[in-house]
Amino acid sequence: MKRITVLLVEDHTIVRQGLRMLIEVEGDIEIIGQAKTGREGVQMANELLPDVIVMDIAMPMLNGLQATRQILKALPGTKVLILSAHADPAYIEQVVKVGARGYLVKQSSGELLTKAIREIQKGKTFFNPSISKRLSADYQKSSDGIGLRKKALTKLTSRESELLQLVAEGHVNKQIASELGISIKTVEKHRQHLMEKLNIHDIAGLTRFAIEEGITESSVQSTTSEEV
Repeated sequence: MKRITVLLVEDHTIVRQGLRMLIEVEGDIEIIGQAKTGREGVQMANELLPDVIVMDIAMPMLNGLQATRQILKALPGTKVLILSAHADPAYIEQVVKVGARGYLVKQSSGELLTKAIREIQKGKTFFNPSISKRLSADYQKSSDGIGLRKKALTKLTSRESELLQLVAEGHVNKQIASELGISIKTVEKHRQHLMEKLNIHDIAGLTRFAIEEGITESSVQSTTSEEV
């Protein structure tokens, strides 16, 4: 019987090693690669073509949600299982929207993890039992500014979402241009569109929003000052 091939994408080495140990005891599942960043995960997914990707959300430079979006655009047949330390419905909503097939909190058992891998490989969805019943909740609260911003977040392009994370982590335009392989002028254009869509016009506001929405865990202060 063909084994299910799995790519692990997790930036914490000890967590990644633990996941591998939990999965490798199963005879029908094979770990074929391990990535330390979302960007590395995108590259390895395209090279290795795994059946299932076990993806962390909170990673620097390119988070798991954006990595998932990019992977599924190129490899729509690949199944992605998101792992997170959070059970917040807002995270679950974003996971569904980027096309991931499952969501588990990191406190889950190894047995639940391997069950989730098998289920999503079959084309099913699998969500942590403690949070699956919350999927039908109304996430959009259009009566206040926060709700409108959450709605605007779904309208960001993949590139704008990447830029939002990099800005929130303290990277300046020159660094962002180098990381994304685009010109500084293009970075400035994307940043302007980003601020208009979110109706947030300063870096501090973008940083708070990115942390609140789980796009990044915390900001990294750049040593180079730069005005918006």
